[in-house]
Amino acid sequence: MATAKPQTNRGTGIRHASASLRPRGFTLIELLVVIAIIAILAAMLLPVLGKSKLKAQGLQCMNNHRQLSIAWRLYADDNRDVLVYASQNPDTPQLDQYSWCLGIMDFDPGNPGNWDINYDITHRPLWPYNRNAGIYHCPADRSCVVIKGEQKPRVRTMSMNLYVGGFDGTESWMGRGWWNNYWLYLKQSQLNGSGGPPDKIFLFLDEREDCINWGNYMTDMSGYNPVNPGLYQFSQDVPASYHNRAGGFSFADGHSEIHRWLDNRTMPPLRIGATFWTTIPVPRDVDVAWLQDHSTRPK
Repeated sequence: MATAKPQTNRGTGIRHASASLRPRGFTLIELLVVIAIIAILAAMLLPVLGKSKLKAQGLQCMNNHRQLSIAWRLYADDNRDVLVYASQNPDTPQLDQYSWCLGIMDFDPGNPGNWDINYDITHRPLWPYNRNAGIYHCPADRSCVVIKGEQKPRVRTMSMNLYVGGFDGTESWMGRGWWNNYWLYLKQSQLNGSGGPPDKIFLFLDEREDCINWGNYMTDMSGYNPVNPGLYQFSQDVPASYHNRAGGFSFADGHSEIHRWLDNRTMPPLRIGATFWTTIPVPRDVDVAWLQDHSTRPK
């Protein structure tokens, strides 16, 4: 008896099915649409990433300031309340060993104080209390010097309030001008007494790369007492604005903050690779008023 042959899946049906399963490439229009979408997303994300980077740098800067202020306080605790000096004094070189910093910043590659921490920083009184060179530098400060063709970052962004410690721990220099009517804090206890309060007196600040030189920052008190905003000015020293129109500060009570500047004259264009020594009149600059009120107090 003859049996029917089983039916098999032969023929063009299978061939057509296999062809329909093959992957198909993108068309030019589809690729252009994808590229356009990626470009739009990148344009949306880049500002967010930039702000995140600025915020991270600000947080790191505040931490650096806080660590420096802790070292400053520990030094005073170990030295019978006496504060480290804010700067050296050419008139009393025998006292320079008590200054927090002796290095002079500029852009001279022949000055190792610009780029070598072992030239000055590791020999100064605050070093034993932290031993971290990174806390002397704001991460947003990208200034450098070129040494034998290699760019090396400068070691210091921070300067110390001159009214906290002074040039040589004495008031002898105070009789030279308008500043003799203001407090020069020589001991920690003075900041907690009539010369305070400590949370209103800044200790360290970020200084501009084209202004930073000696270890001190001297706020020009012209126009503070009696009040005359028309006399406001910057004398050689100008604060930095590395954090989106703002600069890092630490205060005598130990806290740190990023302070935002309001007047464009506080942020003149940088002079890359140069250090200038000049006086800049800025009448009625509210930022000068803030600096004066956080530098010292009338006696």
